[in-house]
Amino acid sequence: MRTLPLIVASCTAMLAFPAIAADVPVIVKIPRLTVEASEKLARATMEACRKQGIQIGVTVVDRSGDAMVVMRDTLAPRITLEISQQKANTAVNFNAATSSMENRFTQPFSVGKVDGLVFSAGGVPIEAAGNIIGAVGVSGAATGAQDEACARAGIEAIQFELESASL
Repeated sequence: MRTLPLIVASCTAMLAFPAIAADVPVIVKIPRLTVEASEKLARATMEACRKQGIQIGVTVVDRSGDAMVVMRDTLAPRITLEISQQKANTAVNFNAATSSMENRFTQPFSVGKVDGLVFSAGGVPIEAAGNIIGAVGVSGAATGAQDEACARAGIEAIQFELESASL
């Protein structure tokens, strides 16, 4: 007697599944950041830091964390390139500014110890029409707050294009 309701429920679920599957698209449209926008963002980021007398490395990554533009100012140390890329990679993968995660992963074996991730201020995700399309990472200033301010100034330089993008 108990098996009949179970059989009915199973049949109902199997009949409903094709309807659910029909609503799922077979392709996904993924917005992408152009190299031109990436370059404009990187240059504006560097210029914002230069106005403060700061030499930086800046990396703009796409939504996959792959570098679109990597720049190092004339006197910025070489290490700023690697750190800026790791900050951008962290921001895009966690879809959050790295400054908001500085104290989040402090355990000895936490995700914060994974190679390629840096949880210090200076990485900021880039969004367009509610979609994450990349991130910018900055390294070289005396503080992470200065790195982040420059990154945000770079995003501000392309904000109109981001807001008016048709996705």
